[in-house]
Amino acid sequence: MAEPGLLIVTGMSGAGKTQAVQSLEDLGYFCVDNLPPALIPKFAELVSQSGGKIDKVALVVDIRGGAFFSQATEVLHDLSRQGYRYEILFLEASDETLVRRYKESRRRHPLDTQGQVLEVIREERKLLREIRGRANKIIDTSNLSNNQLKEQIISQYGGEKETGRLLITVMSFGYKYGLPLDADLVIDVRFLPNPHYIPELRCLTGNDVPVQRHVLDQDVTKEFMEKLIDFVTFLIPHYQNEGKATLMIAIGCTGGRHRSVTLANKLGDVLTEKGCRVNVRHRDIMRV
Repeated sequence: MAEPGLLIVTGMSGAGKTQAVQSLEDLGYFCVDNLPPALIPKFAELVSQSGGKIDKVALVVDIRGGAFFSQATEVLHDLSRQGYRYEILFLEASDETLVRRYKESRRRHPLDTQGQVLEVIREERKLLREIRGRANKIIDTSNLSNNQLKEQIISQYGGEKETGRLLITVMSFGYKYGLPLDADLVIDVRFLPNPHYIPELRCLTGNDVPVQRHVLDQDVTKEFMEKLIDFVTFLIPHYQNEGKATLMIAIGCTGGRHRSVTLANKLGDVLTEKGCRVNVRHRDIMRV
């Protein structure tokens, strides 16, 4: 991926912008936090006039700017018209995750004046809807550790030297809890026989051998996995040729505990054996 002249970092308060900026600083980005949008064109001008000395700038623009933030969309339109090159990174997280993070940190949400965290989170989400729609990259941090977020930032913005091979994340999830926002490919495996209806398997997960055997020994599963592996291995080199740094493959079943977990583990193992750089995550495995 070609490095952008300007990287605009924005998103939900509490979604991990601080950790993202720290990772960008480690990559050599000149970072400015809580910049009023009206000043973005000045930084764009400085970057363009630096003769390549300033080639990586990350500007954090978010709701903390108050009344100034309303100018963000207009300013970005102006930048595009003037021919400046920029990308937008939007950090996202679920309402539930953001509420939990604010309770754990005991920090006040920038919009909160009456202790109604969930209400102001929903209000912020509405205010950010337009800039989110313009984002080049959206990262959902709901189920990411700080290290996992850092790895995604490095893979996306670290350049060829830091990135190396394409980083593939294979994630299991449950459709009853919603689609993953940042998935590139979504694979629905609800057509496979469901271990949930077998009493001795119901309380287990796809990490347990009895469930794995039940799912993987089905003829339909064997045929499906052959086709899925062929499909994914066909796509990977083409994604790499286009400069894609990360690929998220989300595999979903009803509850995200049995079928999707089993197949995500299996696909992760196969891709690892083929020399790919793979993370396997199970978003909903602990949900009841």
